[in-house]
Amino acid sequence: MTFDAFTESDDDAARIILHVDMDCFYASCERLREPALHGEPVVVGMGYEGGDSHGAVATASYEAREHGIESAQAISQALDRLPRAAETDTEPAGHYRPVDLDFYEEVASDVKEILQECADVVREVSIDEAYLDVTERTSWAVVGDGQAGSERTIAEGYARHVKQRISREVGVPASVGVAPNMATAKVASDFDKPDGLTVVRPDDVTEFLAPLPVAAIHGVGPVTERELADMGIETAGDLAAADPAALVDRFGERGRDLYDRARGDDDREVTPTGRPKSLSRESAFTEATEDTEAKRERVSALAADVAARARSRDAMYQTVGIKVVTPPFEVNTRASSLSGPVDDPDLVESIALDLLGEFDDDPVRKLGVRVSKLSFGAQDQARLDGFEGEPTAEGKPATDGESDADQGDDWASTADIARTAVDDDARLTDWVGNDGGDLAVDEGDDDGHDSDDNHDPEGQSSLGAFD
Repeated sequence: MTFDAFTESDDDAARIILHVDMDCFYASCERLREPALHGEPVVVGMGYEGGDSHGAVATASYEAREHGIESAQAISQALDRLPRAAETDTEPAGHYRPVDLDFYEEVASDVKEILQECADVVREVSIDEAYLDVTERTSWAVVGDGQAGSERTIAEGYARHVKQRISREVGVPASVGVAPNMATAKVASDFDKPDGLTVVRPDDVTEFLAPLPVAAIHGVGPVTERELADMGIETAGDLAAADPAALVDRFGERGRDLYDRARGDDDREVTPTGRPKSLSRESAFTEATEDTEAKRERVSALAADVAARARSRDAMYQTVGIKVVTPPFEVNTRASSLSGPVDDPDLVESIALDLLGEFDDDPVRKLGVRVSKLSFGAQDQARLDGFEGEPTAEGKPATDGESDADQGDDWASTADIARTAVDDDARLTDWVGNDGGDLAVDEGDDDGHDSDDNHDPEGQSSLGAFD
């Protein structure tokens, strides 16, 4: 079956929503950096430094959870249950690592690029969780050869494609839930963790939800679970059959929301989280290279691609930056700002190459180019004409360059040229940094809070939204 088979759509069919939830994301990132940790108990600590006993558990791999390690647990208590592998030869033992926000954002940027390419609308809830509306990309239609167990929806194939791209191109596992609404898709993504794929067809929503424990419903944490138990409600089916008026009396309007979700009723639309703060592309070399010309060619290609993406979004930019990743995984960023927003691909390339000069003699694993401080829909009011002088690393004004009108039809193919210039084995991904915004921390359901939109079945503190 070709990929086209997964991209058919039914105009009148129910919506198709994917909830993508990265499995033990912090621990998965640490395993990406240290492959020897695969299959080993991994504990990532907040307020923790290597070798000490302070701080709290941010997340624990499934192997560590088997030994009683939980989110928000004190590191000292975790060490009592699972000694540090570096300090003992006995089993079981755990590998403890401090939270590394910069590295996790680096990995998340690669995931975000895939999600944006796979859906028309993406709502990025946190660094490791997002909803995708793929209604126009696939279908609830069933395909198969008619034999028992062989029939699947086209939507399942599309969701598997998304999962496989994340695994193949980024190297971290994700669980995906597919359903006709957001609430059920979220429950589905948590149904078969880790690395799971659960599809709930429109006609099967009630049957799927009914036997699940009430804690599986999005928005039900430990406190609410206990209160529902006091009302004799233990499963989603019980909640769906309960008196909604009694639920409202006990929980306020949230009681009605929980009742609706347990019945599979959720008419919320997936809405995007807003315009991007930056646009970027990055590409990894197969092996770290010191070849100056190879690095410059890669940056030139990435700069052209980023500029093309900015123009396709009717965006101008005031800051141009690069990212240089050197072995083992040291992330270096440099940026240069202009005195006003521009739309000029030559300027992006010139500044990016100038910034790259600092790393001419360094081995490089990955390169990225980013434009930020974006202005949308302003090209008609502000053009490059107002900027004079050569660009520099300090962001001096640029020289007079070829105007947009002079570029002719060649510009339309710039992105294709950029992709051609990048080797086939070097994937293009987005680079997302923290553009001055605060990193939010979600209240996962393992920490004793009842959270709604911030509910995190992984029991893991979130690093905030992708953008």
